[in-house]
Amino acid sequence: MLKPLDAAFPHSMTPIFSRVTLPVLLAATLLSSCARRPQATTTAATTAISTPAPEVITEPESKPTPVATPAPVGDLSTSQWYLKDPRLDKVPGVGATRTYEELLKNRTPGPVIVAVIDSGIDTAHVDLKGMLWTNTKEIPGNGIDDDKNGYIDDVHGWNFLGGPDGRNINAETLEVTRIVAAGRKRFKGKTAATVKPTEKADYALYVKAEKTYKTRLAEETERFQQVEGMAGPLTMMVDNMKQALGVTTLDTTALRNAKTDDPNLQRAVGGMLDMMRQTGASDADDLLKQLNEGVKQERSMLENSLNLSFDPRADIVKDNPNDLTQRYYGNNDIQGPDPTHGTHVSGIIAAVRDNNLGVMGIAPNPVRIMTVRAVPDGDERDKDVANAIRYAVDNGAQIINMSFGKEFSPQRQAVEAAFKYAASKNVLLVHAAGNENANLDVTNNYPASFYMNNTAVPNLLTVGASGPRINAQLPANFSNYSKKAVDVFAPGVAIFNTLPGSTFGNESGTSMASPVTAGVAAVLKSYFPKLSAADLKRIIMQSAQVHRTQVQVPGTDKKADFSTLSVTGGIVDMYEAVKLAQKSAL
Repeated sequence: MLKPLDAAFPHSMTPIFSRVTLPVLLAATLLSSCARRPQATTTAATTAISTPAPEVITEPESKPTPVATPAPVGDLSTSQWYLKDPRLDKVPGVGATRTYEELLKNRTPGPVIVAVIDSGIDTAHVDLKGMLWTNTKEIPGNGIDDDKNGYIDDVHGWNFLGGPDGRNINAETLEVTRIVAAGRKRFKGKTAATVKPTEKADYALYVKAEKTYKTRLAEETERFQQVEGMAGPLTMMVDNMKQALGVTTLDTTALRNAKTDDPNLQRAVGGMLDMMRQTGASDADDLLKQLNEGVKQERSMLENSLNLSFDPRADIVKDNPNDLTQRYYGNNDIQGPDPTHGTHVSGIIAAVRDNNLGVMGIAPNPVRIMTVRAVPDGDERDKDVANAIRYAVDNGAQIINMSFGKEFSPQRQAVEAAFKYAASKNVLLVHAAGNENANLDVTNNYPASFYMNNTAVPNLLTVGASGPRINAQLPANFSNYSKKAVDVFAPGVAIFNTLPGSTFGNESGTSMASPVTAGVAAVLKSYFPKLSAADLKRIIMQSAQVHRTQVQVPGTDKKADFSTLSVTGGIVDMYEAVKLAQKSAL
């Protein structure tokens, strides 16, 4: 239990430190959990300088604010702990560095297209721009659908969240909000006894959503009031501590070197160090920045995500969201209003490996990233997900990364049809398990690992997130898990990679574990092109490094064997996967 900060220096001539409970402050700085992009992340650092993994697991989900910095100088890959080898380095990474040095050095990789269905991508990023898929059949900027695929000027991908006038959706509602908004109109005055037999399933979904919505609205309202109420006291506390210690920057060095005999100030210093350690903040000003970002995100949750009358789709995209036959809408702006999440995910898969700057993607050149924008700041729509999968498949993607998810899926049949279409074209789907620290055996998360008839999706890998140490925190404390619905775990804590503006930073989430796995799949497909989607799934699962460590079960105070948290009981192991692929290729 973290200690509270007591009131200090009660006299009028000395700084005053408010009585602030540390757990409340930590909650305030990390309140965006499981809200905006359900498989998304927290930034522990946004920088152009190498940054080590933090000592503790950070909560996922808050949306980072990139820092505008010059293009990085030098190689930052030492910050990528997840590239290390579990046997040589005693770190539960995927062994990418060792694999390239020992198993792949005399082999030539082939082209592979990995589609990233996400929020968008910074197409000018110094470590990504050379790795973008290019539609060579399309003439850029001529306003003509040259390749006749139904999408005009789709040079590097497509945006299903855009309008014909070039505008784009950023904030969106949650799926539960959309169900409730429609249900209150459709079922006003009706009960389970009075609805038509053909409406009973929809009515039951509405009733379930209504209960979830009311609970969520109450929780978010309380969180907003809490986080907003913390901003002022914490700002005052930081200012007063700077004055008391005679410093302009309250970083870890200044705090650890603080000389004071006052027990209250000593407790304040210790508390500030704890908060910075828990949140990954570089200094107190960064901590305040995170808190203020939390205020903004909670306000957006109430004003947009949970707002029953908010409908940007009607004004911008102008399609019929309920018409699942519509495929040709959107625009070619694959960057979108906020490409943070998609940029980070894309870099994990295929940031340039051999340019001696920035980070290293897992997959080699000539693997290429196709960007399909379908994930807003809110819940993605089933229609967009289905169309994004079909677009990727039709344009040559062999692997599709899906770092998103949600609690309700009213048009699930459209997504499942797209899954089957991908399977018919030999395309592997890789999906983040979600960040609600829930057991997916009893909690819904969509897209699901099973079809509605309860059969497994043969070309889908569902991935949980693991941490940098083989101890009780090996499963990330936010990760979903399941002995049936989560296939494997992969590194997803403090993953250092690309962010917009040619910057780099740490993020945590199953959103990161999924592209780590997709990157390994791309390596296998690149060096062993005859492998089918089913082969890729089988090899990754069979080669996973099984751990029997006693760990903290996410979201509980219980301990369990790590091997019981997924189908394989293991963490993705690129070294062993390549060895197994070599045998399969003989």
